[in-house]
Amino acid sequence: MRKFKHPVVWVIISLLFISIGSIAAYQFNSSNGKVDVSRIYFDTPRGELSGLLYIPEGANKEPRPTLIATHGYLNSAEMQDAQAIEMSKRGYVVLALDQYDHGHSTGTMEKPVPFFSFWPYSIYDAVQYMYEQDYVLKDEAGNGVIAVSGHSMGGFSSTNAVVLDELDFQESGIRKIHSSLTMGSDYQWLLSLGYTQEDINNAYGPRYSGKIAGNYDEFFFDEGARATGKTVVQKNYIGTEEGQGFLGNPENPEVGKLYEVDSGVRVIYQPNETHPWNHFSKTSTAYAIDFYSTAFADYSNLVSVDKTGQTWIYKEYFEFIALIGFFLLFIPIILLISKLPFFKNIYTKKPEPLPEPKTTGSKLARFILLLVGGLFPALFFSALYGSSANEAFYGMRLLRQISLVIVVASVIFLIYSIAKKSNKSIQSVSFIMLILSVVQYFYLKNQETFIATTQLFGAPTTNPVLYWAINVAIVMLMIMVGYHYIAKKPEGATIANYGIKANIKSVIASLLTAIIAVVIGYAILFAIDAMFKTDFRLWTLAVKTFEMQHVIALLKYAPLFFIYYFISGISVNINTTGERYEGIKGYIISILHYVGGLILYLIYQYGVLFTTGTAGYPEQALSSIIVIGLVPVLAVAAIFNRFLYRKTGNVYVAAFLNTILMTLITLANTALYTIL
Repeated sequence: MRKFKHPVVWVIISLLFISIGSIAAYQFNSSNGKVDVSRIYFDTPRGELSGLLYIPEGANKEPRPTLIATHGYLNSAEMQDAQAIEMSKRGYVVLALDQYDHGHSTGTMEKPVPFFSFWPYSIYDAVQYMYEQDYVLKDEAGNGVIAVSGHSMGGFSSTNAVVLDELDFQESGIRKIHSSLTMGSDYQWLLSLGYTQEDINNAYGPRYSGKIAGNYDEFFFDEGARATGKTVVQKNYIGTEEGQGFLGNPENPEVGKLYEVDSGVRVIYQPNETHPWNHFSKTSTAYAIDFYSTAFADYSNLVSVDKTGQTWIYKEYFEFIALIGFFLLFIPIILLISKLPFFKNIYTKKPEPLPEPKTTGSKLARFILLLVGGLFPALFFSALYGSSANEAFYGMRLLRQISLVIVVASVIFLIYSIAKKSNKSIQSVSFIMLILSVVQYFYLKNQETFIATTQLFGAPTTNPVLYWAINVAIVMLMIMVGYHYIAKKPEGATIANYGIKANIKSVIASLLTAIIAVVIGYAILFAIDAMFKTDFRLWTLAVKTFEMQHVIALLKYAPLFFIYYFISGISVNINTTGERYEGIKGYIISILHYVGGLILYLIYQYGVLFTTGTAGYPEQALSSIIVIGLVPVLAVAAIFNRFLYRKTGNVYVAAFLNTILMTLITLANTALYTIL
């Protein structure tokens, strides 16, 4: 792989992967061309909403029952592919909606507390728009034949839309929402708006209403677990007061059974799934199909009530093929760019491999570097991500204490080495460690400031990831400094051995090469989106199109993420040089260096959850889900880092590429606020 001969051939192979995957994905997304899929934008009192609109054949002439489906806090409209594809191919009009400040939608409302700004009105504002469209069915009384559905925060938005619709009904006599189905959400955040359980249950009225409540949902469906702060446990929503109240308090309620309440019908489904699993589940999708087939049975002349034959998963598979082609494309593109006159400067003299450790001290130092480099990012992820749980608090306190110990130790060694006129290396390492430990302590001490959502840094889920990444980079740098002075410098190692020695021309050429490669990659993505309305993804790993606000955010976040990718790249390169790391073994070690600890964390967290009913870290809900998304991104970054370092002789091209590409992927797939 190091030689990667014939880059033109590999460009063609990559484009074939992208083309074949995208064309096939389009066929399933559009039900073999029987459903028109387009991206729409529409203004609302609170900003501009966008979404993917699925209109089946004949809907423009004969209005159809309609579904508005939306995503949760971390995602965008495309996460509703399963419902969008399955229901549109059955004849429903479907709008897969980007909520405000997600995907292609933008909210203009004031955001004193950004978390609450995007979801309360997203679905209901979309209902107002869709109700006015000619292809959306209304009954003889003018009521809308519209279902609303959402996952997680999208579920809260859907439920709130029902509440708002019922309030409007009191004045207009018209219900625009016919039915609602939520996934991965209970009443928790609705109660924070001032509603009571009784208010919410009464609002459903005569509608068909359903809930998909995963038995292993990390957040919801167990008020007792939430009260203790340990929510990652096995749940039984139908056995709770809230779940039974939703069903009208029947005796011995049953999962999957329809209950008549207030002239409406209600049902609870409980798959053995986690919160993010709902998105990628044939079981949950089957429940959704079953629900809509029952709710819209009176309209079987317009839509199919067939409950079999799910095809959405094939769109995911083929988009995954396109995703492989997308990532694969960057290597040959960079190799071709580097053939141009100025861009040849990305190549520098290949560093001499660092000698294998010989002494006990050097072997111990290397072992510590590998151990901490692999485990530290996982062991302290929940603490650095900003959790308020006790375990996370103690983790932060421990980190601060360690930083203070290093500060004190560095001062003592520095003073002693100066007083005794010791070796310059001891003075140098003491001084560097002092500076780094002071920076680390200050950074740890001001966690809340650094992770806060502000006008400058408006991505609330990205800020804690950035905070974690920089802390990891600082710790890695401290270990590498110690490793160099204790073990490597005595053996003759210099800065040139670490792939960071380069002139300014090489650094600029590396940056421009990475920028051009990313522009080419995303130009292809935008072309695919324009032609097929598909992107490159598998489950939560998604490369999707973006808006100008994402580019502006990239310019703010990228310089800081560069710190992580630059230092982690050096750390990996130090530990994967030499003949013993040739071939695939070197790539596996590189990947494990980036994500090995995170994978072990997930195995422990969910392995214990599924076997005992209580997760390894039951208080870590959101941070565990974030780790699921980080693993594939960092694994790809590890591959880029190793290949490009071995090819160019330096860390710069890979660091710039990973910074720009991975930051843009992250920003485009989660909440991004424009703070007023």
